[in-house]
Amino acid sequence: MEETDYRKAYEEERLRCAELTGRMGDMAGRMAELEAEKEALEHKLNRIRGSILWKLAKPALGALRWGKRQRDRLRNCGSLKGVLQKLAYKRRERVAMRQFGTESFPSQEEAEAERGTVFPRMVKISILVPLWNNDRQFQREMLDSVMNQTYPNWELCLADGSDEAHGYMEEICREYAARADGRIVYRHLEKNGGIAGNTNACLEMATGEYIGLLDQDDLLHPSVLYEYVKAINGQGADYLYCDEITFQDDDINRMLTMHFKPDYAPDNLRANNYICHFSVFSRELLDGRELFRPKFDGSQDHDMILRLTDNAKKIVHVPRPMYYWRSHSGSVASGIEAKPYAIEAARGAVAEHLQGHGFAHFRIESTRAFQTIFRIRYHIVGTPKISVVIANKDHAEDLRRCVSSIAEKSTYPNYEIIIVENNSTTEEIRRYYGELLGEDYREVVRTPAERTAPGRSADPGSPDMDRAGDGSGRGRRETAGRESGGDVLQRGRDGRIAVVTYRGAFNYSAVNNLGVKYASGEYVLLLNNDTEVITANWMEELLMYAQRPDVGAVGAKLYYPDNTIQHAGVVIGLGAHRTAGHTHYRQHRQNLGYMGRLCYAQNVTAVTGACLMVKREQYLAAGGLDEGFAVSLNDVDLCLKLRGMGLLNVFTPFAELFHYESASRGLDDTGESARRYDRESERFREKWKKELEAGDPYYNPNFSLDRSDYSLKIRT
Repeated sequence: MEETDYRKAYEEERLRCAELTGRMGDMAGRMAELEAEKEALEHKLNRIRGSILWKLAKPALGALRWGKRQRDRLRNCGSLKGVLQKLAYKRRERVAMRQFGTESFPSQEEAEAERGTVFPRMVKISILVPLWNNDRQFQREMLDSVMNQTYPNWELCLADGSDEAHGYMEEICREYAARADGRIVYRHLEKNGGIAGNTNACLEMATGEYIGLLDQDDLLHPSVLYEYVKAINGQGADYLYCDEITFQDDDINRMLTMHFKPDYAPDNLRANNYICHFSVFSRELLDGRELFRPKFDGSQDHDMILRLTDNAKKIVHVPRPMYYWRSHSGSVASGIEAKPYAIEAARGAVAEHLQGHGFAHFRIESTRAFQTIFRIRYHIVGTPKISVVIANKDHAEDLRRCVSSIAEKSTYPNYEIIIVENNSTTEEIRRYYGELLGEDYREVVRTPAERTAPGRSADPGSPDMDRAGDGSGRGRRETAGRESGGDVLQRGRDGRIAVVTYRGAFNYSAVNNLGVKYASGEYVLLLNNDTEVITANWMEELLMYAQRPDVGAVGAKLYYPDNTIQHAGVVIGLGAHRTAGHTHYRQHRQNLGYMGRLCYAQNVTAVTGACLMVKREQYLAAGGLDEGFAVSLNDVDLCLKLRGMGLLNVFTPFAELFHYESASRGLDDTGESARRYDRESERFREKWKKELEAGDPYYNPNFSLDRSDYSLKIRT
């Protein structure tokens, strides 16, 4: 390369850096202005709240707000009949909750049948319980819950670090051991070693092939070991866990929370120890290492679960509440504030796990949901190019808002926008394309008469083709042949924005596939034209997951203009058509979500194509969007294909956009649109029949498929 070429390249790069620096400076200034405005408004608000007039008016304002809430509830339900239906559903749900308490215990006949079952592998399960100054009643109830197990081949290992004032602990344990046929092993420790030390002492006594972990003040469902051994025999499970219930005081039917969990989800587990209780695992997974590590005392179970699930070959979730976690003063179940050191221990356990997987320069932060529910900020390697693909027909206002929000708010520097034009006719969109590209766009935006005319073939020698690279500085034009008349690609002056023309009837899949064909980025970001960026670092939040070799599609959190949720992950089988639906639909933007799920990145079966990032090579390897799904379900189909390639799909709540859904093509649930959706739904159900029958792995089967708010399935 000549010296002049080097100088030219250097000057171009210098100018680009200067431009980026200027943009960052402008954004920093705008953020500072917004912060100042926020502080000024807060100051004014505090002054108003401190005034005598405000204090006098406060009761009346409260009454007005109450009245408004009742009015809004009536509006949301649509009628008084809707309110009564909602109340009836809640009553039925309370009945359903009772089915997971003592009503779920086996009858005498069922218990006898379970006790008499002989499995090919009658594995011994050693249950470890570290003891320290437990309540008398709690101790007896815990021991009874083990003694009442319908599966007989268990061993209970008790390591007691209680002080002299709690000498009754040894008396109770030896009383139960005397009638347990040698299955209870007790040891009084000379010194209390904390949860980690006492549990490791239990492990030294254990002789079982599998190890289970039980807290001294909690209870087990009578059939939990039976169900676990059935899964060990039927599925080869080497790590098992179940759903759990937090109960109050002495009655498991007084339920505070019911935690219905997803199947194994590594991103969920990194952000939140959702597995927790009741963990049972093959002893071989320990590989001679410590069970609990004292340096993570307070979050020793999270550390252990991260390590052992990494080693496990078959992790099985038994989707039944079979562990009862007692909430009382001093227990973690009553609040993390009882053990503040657990927060740092949990952060340290996750950090060591991430380092073991090769991640570096990440950050782990507590979220608004809970101090031990984490937001993980992965380091982005390099600045790979992202191709934002936007399908469009007319709707200049929507497209302008979308593109402007990307340009004005995005902090990520290396991206291009490819707009796929499909049969627009309005003068407004022609002018906007001209603004974007800096050239006349009449050849692409056609009149209705032109749209019905036969398409002409792309002729490399035609006058239109001769304009490519003409040195005018007004944009480049490229073509590729299509049966319907030849695609035309035009790029703007800086090459960042391009418009490619799709000639043919609307087919969302085909339109986006064409855009990806012309994408030059390593990553593709499918984006609806009726979206608007909220989060400045939205591309980074998506990219930090998409760059991982184990991840396929990554989706954002989308809101309607009224700040209710449009998308927070997709569940297959959800909805009236039993195809796919969105969870937390129409919940408020600030809602924490079921068990805090709206506050951390997690694995999902699918994400919406309204904002979906994926590596371009993975998109192509999966065959892109299936053009047999012309309008609906093509994004879910793509995500299922990516899962079939062994990849994880991720939803992150930290990339946020508004979605003015259906503004671009309109919403028509009647006539041909409804019939088309029925046809595509039928095709989807047939194509993914096996997956739909198995159920969504990240959506517990105890949840209703008729609702998107994690309501319990009503059992009749």
